[in-house]
Amino acid sequence: MTKQLIYIPLNMKNFKRWAGQRGLIQRRVFDEGLALHTLLSSVFGQSTLQPFRLFSSDRRTAATIYAYADLDAAYLKEIAEFTATPDCLAVINTKRILSKQMRLDFTNGQTLGFDVRVRPVRRLMRDLFDSQSGKTLTKGSEVDAFRVNALRQFPNGWNDEKVCAIRMGQSRSKIYIDWLIERLKDSAEIQLQDCHLVQFRRNRICRRNGINTEGPDVCIQGSLTIKRSSEFALKVSNGIGRHKAYGYGMMMLRPPNFTISR
Repeated sequence: MTKQLIYIPLNMKNFKRWAGQRGLIQRRVFDEGLALHTLLSSVFGQSTLQPFRLFSSDRRTAATIYAYADLDAAYLKEIAEFTATPDCLAVINTKRILSKQMRLDFTNGQTLGFDVRVRPVRRLMRDLFDSQSGKTLTKGSEVDAFRVNALRQFPNGWNDEKVCAIRMGQSRSKIYIDWLIERLKDSAEIQLQDCHLVQFRRNRICRRNGINTEGPDVCIQGSLTIKRSSEFALKVSNGIGRHKAYGYGMMMLRPPNFTISR
């Protein structure tokens, strides 16, 4: 198995203008992930760059996309030369695309650091009454993993999230890290003493099928020990959790015990 780690510079000002022109701002909601998915698919082809992750700042015009792909920078540049439209090229500077071949020949017992952005949601297997909103969450709905735990333990609702977490004995951070542990299964063991929730926010996502839901957007950093190297290589290549085509789930590998300032 071989993969390329791709670097793509992005102009955020032009990107937001492009998204508006393409009708990707729905009901005043700008889903950055949907817009990036559409942009990358338009320039390089469906699922060519997946999973991917955007690094940006609200105060800067320049941003960076990292992605895993089967194709290297030279091939991606060639595709863009033949197919990319001028408005897309105003967003992505294809001449500055870089790549490197990823090493995926991991060994059992190897320790690595990681940095991953995920959307820790659970798909309901049955209807669940939400006492906070007074509505029923239907089977198949995607719901924040913390909210699912809280609703099951406190079906009559709660007034304060911190009190709720104390009574459950599980903080939001612990629930999200446990969610990540489940997704890694037996491929790797997270070193809990080095694992931290470094970013949490809530945002609303839009999809072309009309789905518009609000949920958690989380970044977790830590260290792990590989237990089954071939399975871990697949996790890295394919991404973690849901919405991998929209900027979530890319596990970026770091030196062990190394925390990146955000």
